[in-house]
Amino acid sequence: MKIETIAIHAGNHVDASSKAVIQPIVLSTTFERAVDGTFPGGHIYSRASNPNRALLENLLAKLEGGADAASFSSGNAAGMSVFQSLEPGTHIIAPDDMYHGLRNQLKNLFAGILEFDFIDVNDSEVLQQHIMPHTGLIWVETPSNPLLKITDIRKVVQIAKKHGIKVACDNTFATPVCQRPLELGADLVMHSCTKYFGGHSDLMGGALITKEKSDWWAKIRQVQEYGGAIPSPMDCYMLTRSMKTLPYRMRGHVHNAQLLAEYLENHPKVEQVMYPGLPSHLQHEIAKEQMDSFGGMLSFCLKDGEAEARRVINNLKIFTRATSLGGVESLIEHRATVEGPDTKTPFNLLRVSVGLEHIDDLVADMEAALS
Repeated sequence: MKIETIAIHAGNHVDASSKAVIQPIVLSTTFERAVDGTFPGGHIYSRASNPNRALLENLLAKLEGGADAASFSSGNAAGMSVFQSLEPGTHIIAPDDMYHGLRNQLKNLFAGILEFDFIDVNDSEVLQQHIMPHTGLIWVETPSNPLLKITDIRKVVQIAKKHGIKVACDNTFATPVCQRPLELGADLVMHSCTKYFGGHSDLMGGALITKEKSDWWAKIRQVQEYGGAIPSPMDCYMLTRSMKTLPYRMRGHVHNAQLLAEYLENHPKVEQVMYPGLPSHLQHEIAKEQMDSFGGMLSFCLKDGEAEARRVINNLKIFTRATSLGGVESLIEHRATVEGPDTKTPFNLLRVSVGLEHIDDLVADMEAALS
């Protein structure tokens, strides 16, 4: 099936008793045993599994082309479960511009438990220099947040496999509509479902999708069950509902982002636009090779520095000043302020989550703010 059909049907079923076309919400935390002690419904206790979560995880796995999926209460919970599944002392290689929430997890919660280096994973020589005998995981994020760097997933996987190292990819910015890392050789995909999967800025969630059901995946599943950082049945239902329109929403985000990026690139007050769909992007050719389309996120830098960036962001009317991304409304933020004192983000940079408003209105709003 094509991705539009998967998005509508893989997370749903017709209810056997009522014949309702849409799955019911099952709020029960516990499930009845049969006389012989088995569980005919396949569920024991809702921390371990729930009918709504099972449907959501089937949908997630099918969209990414994986063998299985695990859903969590947030993207950070999903990422943390990967780190918790690793043996103490495991060395992780991560991008130097890794999403600050997961970067801070490693630095503040796993210091002394895991080892980690934040490097330019796009430089093959630097990457190979940092591989050690106890390196167990290479984490990639492409496109990256907020610099929109593109990592050649196939190249990283090729290097990793020579050393028996697993590769995990944060695919939040791209979604499986634009990019499918498992098909490119990655072992694991992570999503913050709060973003494009939810799509309406009104629910939180996270997900991991595995290429195969390995011993490592079994350990991640244990972390999910024992740790209990799971989404509620209502969140699972709402997320499954939202994901039915994901392929069509993403087309609108991509369309608007491309046109807004082209407009900004030609504006005299803009120093640089970071969007992989622009030929001027340093990794545009890699993006064309591994992505079906280029996503709905972009960043741009103003020539007149931080003060001008703050002036522009405060003069916008349609773009909302807010953290997060992936909703139908356009959001903009001064990312360096959000990331804190150790940020690598330029202070003249604004990050934009391009929404589904009419592109003419977005361009007009930006033009007024820049003037």
